[in-house]
Amino acid sequence: MSSPKSPSRTTPSAVAATSIVSSLLTVQTSGAGFTDLTAEVAKFVADAHAREGAVTLFIRHTSASLTIQENADPTVLADLTTALNRLAPENAGWRHDTEGPDDMPAHVKTMLTATSLHIPVLQGALALGTWQAIYLVEHRARPHRREIVLQFMGSVD
Repeated sequence: MSSPKSPSRTTPSAVAATSIVSSLLTVQTSGAGFTDLTAEVAKFVADAHAREGAVTLFIRHTSASLTIQENADPTVLADLTTALNRLAPENAGWRHDTEGPDDMPAHVKTMLTATSLHIPVLQGALALGTWQAIYLVEHRARPHRREIVLQFMGSVD
C-alpha cells in the first residue's frame, strides 16, 4: 500500500476588497430544464473590471434554482433532471397545487438545490473548473421570466 501524497497549495495572496458591483440579470426560460449562465456571469465580471474577489448569484424565486454542474456531456443534465423528478414527482399527493401540479415539486427541487452561488474570481476570471458551468434550473413546466442578482465583491482594475 502506498502512502497518500500530501496536499499542496499556492502562496496566499491578499487584496483590499474595496468594491461592490451589482447587476440584475433577467432570463426568459423555455420551461423545465437547465439554462447555461456562465457566459453572462463572465461578462458581468469583465464589465465590473473585477480582478480578485468573489461573485455571488442569488435567484429571486422559489420554483427555480442555481447550480454548478458539468458542461461537457449533456446527458449529465438529463440524468439530473431525472433524479430531481424522482425525488419530487408531480403525483406525490401534494396539497399545494394553486399554480398547477408542477408547483409544489418545483419548490421541493429548489430546496434540494440552491438559491445562491459563490464563485471566486482570480486574476479577472471565474475560478471554475474545466468542466464546470453555472446553470439556472427551471423547475416549472411552462416558461418563466427569472431574475438573478449578480454581485462582485473585491478589487477592480
